Amino acid sequence: MSRLDTRLNKLKEHLKEEHTIFPEIVDSFRLLDKVAYKLGFLSPDESYATRLSWWPMISVLGAYSSGKSTFINHYLKHDLQQTATQALDDKFTVICFSSDDQIKTLPGIALDADPRFPFYRISRDILELTAENDQRIDAYLQLKTCPSEQVRGKILIDSPGFDADRQRSSTLRLTEHIIALSDLVLVFFDARHPEPGTMRDTLKHLVANTIERPDSNKFLYILNQMDITTREDNPEEVVAAWQRSLAQAGLTTGRFFRIYNPERCIPIKETPITERINKKCQADLKEIHERMGTIGRERAYRVIGMLEEAAKKLEYTIVPQLQDLIQEWKKMVYWTELGVVTFLAIFGGLWLATTQMSIPDLSQPLTFKIFSSLLIVSMIFLHLKICSMVRERMLKHIRTTITEEFTRDGIMRAFRKNTSSWRALLILFIHQPVGWGKKMRKQIGEILNNVNQYVEQLNDSFTNPSGTVKEYNEKS
Repeated sequence: MSRLDTRLNKLKEHLKEEHTIFPEIVDSFRLLDKVAYKLGFLSPDESYATRLSWWPMISVLGAYSSGKSTFINHYLKHDLQQTATQALDDKFTVICFSSDDQIKTLPGIALDADPRFPFYRISRDILELTAENDQRIDAYLQLKTCPSEQVRGKILIDSPGFDADRQRSSTLRLTEHIIALSDLVLVFFDARHPEPGTMRDTLKHLVANTIERPDSNKFLYILNQMDITTREDNPEEVVAAWQRSLAQAGLTTGRFFRIYNPERCIPIKETPITERINKKCQADLKEIHERMGTIGRERAYRVIGMLEEAAKKLEYTIVPQLQDLIQEWKKMVYWTELGVVTFLAIFGGLWLATTQMSIPDLSQPLTFKIFSSLLIVSMIFLHLKICSMVRERMLKHIRTTITEEFTRDGIMRAFRKNTSSWRALLILFIHQPVGWGKKMRKQIGEILNNVNQYVEQLNDSFTNPSGTVKEYNEKS
């Protein structure tokens, strides 16, 4: 049994404790893996199922001084994270439950080497981005244990300030990674700084790049420290300014939350406006905590949604994109070969005319065989060289045009497989990606049918419209 199979079997057993439907979903992910392996989109040591976190996961993102750590400490009821107006910790901190009363901080390798945590083998990606003298995983990650019941059965991730210049590319890569795995993402902004100029970069990555995602409902946009804002400015004007900034970033629908820490808030003189702001903040804070508390229930539906999205994306986006790339590759090869052959013919004719060399007598059988063999070998070599050259040129284009890392790497891997030397020799007969046909479409159709059945099973475990009395075996 391979390491991947062992890992997935352990994942199935673990997820079964959350809900009995999860092992079936993992099996459907594995069926989708077979299609992706055949296309070349996934490497043999990858699986769609490994993109599932072992525990429900909540990520807290935002700029420096937006109050992320203060919010986490209040939620956990423990002074776990250092708080200040300036950055005290520029690492991603994974927080998990421990029955030990003593809070412990473990190095980044505890996350990088454990497949149950969301940063498994992330060091490989960091190595690609960082300088030779800054490759230590401990510079980017740490694991903290906490006895808070609020984090039992889930993982909480505190991110470094998003505006950090140091370790910039690595921070962005890690942020994209945890967003993809998270079941709930809290995006914090400092309500005191609504100017779009100073927040443009943060708004781009934490708002503009997320609102078009199919799982965009897992993002909560939070204006924090409203107590200071209410004391120093007109809170309604500040909120209006934020609405304009978020609208410029593309968030024109939905809502955002307005909160402050009730344990550390600055006393505010009571007025009708402040009373209304206080009630709103308290209601929003309560709603955020409730959403964090029910993350396990939402997670089951989100995982099914991930399966459906991955299956549809593979059939309706990845395969057509791969087909277009293959046709473009063939077209560029044909035109390049035509140009090269034309050039060689003209150059050869001029060279023979100027040198007055005699053409070999091809009427002799041996001469004809040698000449034709050399010509065929030369043509095959030239054809493969041109195919390889065009492939590399197109790979560079793919690398710069597809921004989403998982899709980009998969498309590049599949394109290499579909334009290999063996495929190049049969270029005239290539019309579809490797293995793509009725059987693969049938497998994806089977997965999508399973999706509907999983949703029905979940609905049955959480709802009972008919009002009949029955026993539930599922754990929600």
